[in-house]
Amino acid sequence: MSRARRHAVLLRLLRTERVSSQETLRERLAERGFEVTQATLSRDLRELQVVKVPLPDGGSAYQVASGRGDPKPTLERLLPALFTEVEGTENLVVIKTLTGGAQPVAVALDRQGWPEVLGTISGDDTILLILRDRKKRAAIEERIRLLAGIET
Repeated sequence: MSRARRHAVLLRLLRTERVSSQETLRERLAERGFEVTQATLSRDLRELQVVKVPLPDGGSAYQVASGRGDPKPTLERLLPALFTEVEGTENLVVIKTLTGGAQPVAVALDRQGWPEVLGTISGDDTILLILRDRKKRAAIEERIRLLAGIET
């Protein structure tokens, strides 16, 4: 079966079930006729921008952070689930996220089109925001905290 079909089934699974492990995802896909290796599943999750997020009950589950069914993920949706801290110096702001959360957050930041931001560089759990003007840094840090639901 095609990769596109497997991706569609995977997205449907993640939107309808709470799945907390790749092994469970592999089993659910196998039940639907898709035998995949762990490496293939990891690649699929990365391509679909799926991240593992903490849940209020203390557990965690995979969630579609952005992508096919949601062309414009919002910071209002991503930051409360993925954000851990923000700090800056001069015209640079470093945003820390849960592991795997930096890329979807960086994509959402880029899509915001904030005029103060020159660009973003993202790793696995860290985003570097490069600002046009260092005088805007405190305001950007505060905006990020507010979008993450952190009152200062």
